[in-house]
Amino acid sequence: MTHTFPIRVYYEDTDLAGLVYYANYLKFIERARSEMVREMGIDQVEMKAEGFVFAVRRVEADYIAPARYDDQLVVETTMDQPSGVRVVFQQDVKRGDVTLFSAVVTVVCLSSSGAVARLPAAIRRSVH
Repeated sequence: MTHTFPIRVYYEDTDLAGLVYYANYLKFIERARSEMVREMGIDQVEMKAEGFVFAVRRVEADYIAPARYDDQLVVETTMDQPSGVRVVFQQDVKRGDVTLFSAVVTVVCLSSSGAVARLPAAIRRSVH
């Protein structure tokens, strides 16, 4: 399953050179993952009320080419490598057919005490 999420680059996303500031790519992919999870029917507010949250465990990022002010981008997200407690996302930020940024993000589920917990069933089913 591949999820797509459109992003427009605003002035606030850029640095003095007019390029997207490197940390903002992490914000873009976070928004895309949140929307993907929402579309899977997982309510993160409800999850938190039940004592569980998602946490990023690891990010491997490659900055390939710059995005600029007013670019229309798409974040493509796929889920890989499922387990009971973690899921790995492959996320690519593209302008048309050109990949500008690529990341592999490992996400775990934590209980309110901070202990690793089992992923919600909807995610476990979706990645198998």
